[in-house]
Amino acid sequence: MIQVKQRVKRPNARRFLLAGKSKKRYNKDSLIGAAMTPEKEEFCMHSFVYYSPTKVVFGKDTQKQAAKLAKEFGASRVMIVYGSGSVVRSGLLAEIEAIMAQEEIPCCTLGGVQPNPRTALAREGAKQAVEFGADFILAVGGGSVIDTAKAIAHGAATPDVDLWEYWKGTKTVERSLPVGVVLTISAAGSETSDSAVLTDEESGTKRGINTPFNRPRFAIMNPELTYTLPRYQVACGVVDIMMHTMDRYFNPVKGNDLTDAFAEALLRTVMKYGVTAVNNPHDEQAMSELMWCGSVSHNGLTGLGGLMDFCPHKLGHELSGRFDVAHGASLSVMWGAWAKYSRSEHPERFAQFAKEVLGISETDIERAGEMAIEEVVNYFRKLEMPTSFTELGIGVQPEEVLQDMAMRATRGDTIQLGSFRPLNAQRALEVYRLANH
Repeated sequence: MIQVKQRVKRPNARRFLLAGKSKKRYNKDSLIGAAMTPEKEEFCMHSFVYYSPTKVVFGKDTQKQAAKLAKEFGASRVMIVYGSGSVVRSGLLAEIEAIMAQEEIPCCTLGGVQPNPRTALAREGAKQAVEFGADFILAVGGGSVIDTAKAIAHGAATPDVDLWEYWKGTKTVERSLPVGVVLTISAAGSETSDSAVLTDEESGTKRGINTPFNRPRFAIMNPELTYTLPRYQVACGVVDIMMHTMDRYFNPVKGNDLTDAFAEALLRTVMKYGVTAVNNPHDEQAMSELMWCGSVSHNGLTGLGGLMDFCPHKLGHELSGRFDVAHGASLSVMWGAWAKYSRSEHPERFAQFAKEVLGISETDIERAGEMAIEEVVNYFRKLEMPTSFTELGIGVQPEEVLQDMAMRATRGDTIQLGSFRPLNAQRALEVYRLANH
């Protein structure tokens, strides 16, 4: 059985980040972009650092600028990374290669990226990039492709380091090759974010890292490139966009009104167009809005001045790592369980979410929060996304599996997840139990 540990009081973020003297271990992912404020609650604008250097080129036929943009950022030999073959069938890969040839930029290619991107392929890509002499990595695809490209860039720049060491946290990324993106899916936001996720096949572990070296130099975003996406993939993308925003919105720091307004507007927009996009992926307005929302949801803007939470993500990673389920599906399953478990910690936050995002007029704070959770879960169902383990297709899991996932998520109960209601292993177990039906 999981041992219940005494709750560790979270440090003042400013003291932790600036002094770096604490001997206790904390989930650093929850402190990135953290509010630098006193421990007591204050209703005022909080300090933050906003850094979003990616050049976004949005609109029809923008993929035709790929070679010129690569040159702009110093590329002379390019490795192109892509996924399972849709970019081949659509002709996009051939188009990009032709554009590079016109600019006299030698290229090599690496395909085969899978959802929940694998470390082994990233290792192979880094080796090939070194052999080719690549000085720029171009991702043509969605989040898994982009994250693989980032890993390849890190590995190629430091061939003496096994790149999984960065994701294990035993090494810190200190240099990397530049990365560019031609985006083909509205979802991950990896095209503008400082994060990247990998799955280690040997251990079944899925982890993410945050580093400025993960920031792509440019992101080409042509909504027309998303029109061929399968219905389920679009739905997964809608959920992922919402989660990247809500995992920032639901935090214990109060008083960042403009940041809240950014997040609330983005969520309203995603929910407005999400069902339309799932039912008709050729709807130009819907797909355009989702593509831009995906980028903004994960570039840091919707969480400025707050403490990121990302508990649904961390808990969902264990589902993806163990059962190889789609990332978006793991999130739709875990959010409702997390929200039910965590709502009582800051019920007023859920009430604000209910009013400003969902238009719920209920004045009772507790009831408003309950209604908000119910409405979001029902929205996931409208997208035909799972909201329980059974709906996810893995069935009800035995207690020992839940315990193992809780321990792995908290790295053997040595860290706490999140900031809204920090989770140790026992609390993570309780959330998994709520989803296990």
